[in-house]
Amino acid sequence: MNQQTNFFSKQEAWQEARQYSSDDLKLARLVLDEVRAGEDVMKAIRRHPLQAGGYLGKHVLVAAYHDTISLGEHLPEPALLERICMKPVRTLSGVSTVTVLTKPYPCPGKCIFCPTDVRMPKSYLPDEPGAMRGLALNFNPYDQVFSRLDALEAVGHPTEKIELLILGGTWSTYKRDYQEWFVKRCFEAMNRPEEITSGDLKEIQHQNENASHRNVGLVIETRPDEITADELRWLRYLGVTKVQMGIQSLDDQILDLNKRGHTVKQALEATALLRAAGFKVVLHWMPNLMGASPETDREDFQRLWSGFCPDEIKIYPTQLLTNTDLYEYWQGGKYTPFTTEELVALIADIKTSIPRYCRVNRVIRDIPSNNVVEGNRRTSLRQDIQAEMKERGTRCQCIRCREVRKNYVVPHQLEMHDFIYPAAFTEEHFISFDTFDDKLAGFVRLSLPKDGAPETDIPDLQDAALIREVHVYGQSLPVGAERDGVAQHSGLGSRLLEIAETTAREHGYKHIAVISAVGTRQYYLDREFERGEFYLVKHL
Repeated sequence: MNQQTNFFSKQEAWQEARQYSSDDLKLARLVLDEVRAGEDVMKAIRRHPLQAGGYLGKHVLVAAYHDTISLGEHLPEPALLERICMKPVRTLSGVSTVTVLTKPYPCPGKCIFCPTDVRMPKSYLPDEPGAMRGLALNFNPYDQVFSRLDALEAVGHPTEKIELLILGGTWSTYKRDYQEWFVKRCFEAMNRPEEITSGDLKEIQHQNENASHRNVGLVIETRPDEITADELRWLRYLGVTKVQMGIQSLDDQILDLNKRGHTVKQALEATALLRAAGFKVVLHWMPNLMGASPETDREDFQRLWSGFCPDEIKIYPTQLLTNTDLYEYWQGGKYTPFTTEELVALIADIKTSIPRYCRVNRVIRDIPSNNVVEGNRRTSLRQDIQAEMKERGTRCQCIRCREVRKNYVVPHQLEMHDFIYPAAFTEEHFISFDTFDDKLAGFVRLSLPKDGAPETDIPDLQDAALIREVHVYGQSLPVGAERDGVAQHSGLGSRLLEIAETTAREHGYKHIAVISAVGTRQYYLDREFERGEFYLVKHL
C-alpha cells in the first residue's frame, strides 16, 4: 500500500476502492429497504440470492449504504449501519481495536512453553489471525494500521476512536529508537495524510488530538522484570496507557520449572509500580503449566486478587506446540496437557470468583488448532465455558460479562456504585453506573496511593489521586455524537469524573491526575484539567 495514498471520504471510498457491479448494488439496496422496514438482515439477504448462486456479503450492503448517501438520499444513520455491520461485538465496548505486530526480535525469556518461529516475534505463529496481517505487511506499522482501519470501515465499524494494541515479544527489549519510530508511524496512519507534517512524535501526536481516527488507548506487552520507574516514564512519553504483562503463575516453583525468568515478588512489584504511575494493568495467567494440576491452578488463580488485583486478565491455557521445549518434556512423559473437559470445568469454576472491577479479555489464545499436538484444540472455549456455567446456574461478574452492549440505557435510572478494594499500596475505587439488572454502563478507576507506594519520580503524580481509566460502554459512536438510549455521549463520563474528584477531595487530595490517551486529551482539557509533563492534572 502506498503510504501517501489519499484517504477518500467514505462515499468516495466505496466507489473507488471497492468495485461492485451495478447489479450487486441494486440488489443490496433492495435488501437495505427491507432491513429499514424492520426485516431481519440475514432473512432479507437470503430472500435476494445472487444470480450466479450464493448471497450478498454484508460488506456489499455497507458499500451500498454509503453509495446511497453519496447520491444525496437520506438513510437513518447510524441505526441502519449498526444492523448491517459485520461482527458488531467488536465495537460494543465503546472503541475499535487495531492490533499491530512488531518485527521479529530476540526475547530475554527462555520459557519452555513459548513457540519460536524465525519469521515472527517471540511467542507468535505466522498463521494466527492478527499475526498473519503483520507478516504479510512486513511488520510495517503504517501499513498495518492503515489496512486495519480500511477493513473496519469496509464492514461498517466506526473508526473515530481507536485503541492501538502493539503486540510482539517483549516491547521493552526493542531499541528505543525503533519503538519511537514504530509508534510515530502508527499515529501517522491514524492521522489523515493531509494533516501530517514533518515533525517528531510529540508533534504527530498533537495532531491526533483532533484527527479523524483518535487514539483513545495505547497498549504494549512486556515482562515484570522489565518494569522500572525509568521505563514507565518512557512509556508515557510514547503515549502508552495500558500495559499487558505475562505473570503466568503466582507460584515460584512453577515459574522456575517453566523457566519463566522472574519471581512472584518481581511480578507484584511491577504491578504496584504500574498502578502507581496510573497505567491500566492487564495480567496474563496460564493454567496447565508444567508442574501444575487443575487443583493447584484453582488455588493459584485466587492469589491474583490479593495485592495484584489486575484491571483486566487474559487466561491463556498452555498449548502444546511442536516448536517449544515443552514438546520435548511431553515426549519424555514429564508433561500432560489438560483435556478440553478439564479446562472447561476449571475455568467455569474460577470465573465465578472474578471481581466486578476486572475484565476477562480472553480465555484461550487464537492459535489455529492444527498447531496443537495434544490437549484442547477448541478455540471456542469461551462459548463452551458459558454453556457449562449456564447449565450449572452460575454467573461471572467480570466487566465483559456485564457490559451494557446494545441494551437501552436511561441515564437518570442508572444506579451509582463505589466498589472499594485494596491493592498493593493503594486504595482502589471502581465507581460505576449500572442498570437495574446489573448491566455496566460506565465506570471510572480511581487510585488513592498509600504510604509506601512505589516512587515513580514523575512530578505530575506527586501527592496526587489518579484516574486510571474512564470508560463508557455501548456501541462506539463518532466523537461528539449522541443517541437516545445509548450510554456513550450521554454525560456519564462527566458525571463519573465529578464523583472521582469529590472522592479524592474527601480523602484529602489537593489535585488529581489522569493518564490520558493522546486522542482523549481534549476531553479532559474541556473539563478544567491542565497539561502536565506526561499527565493531565486538575487542582481540587
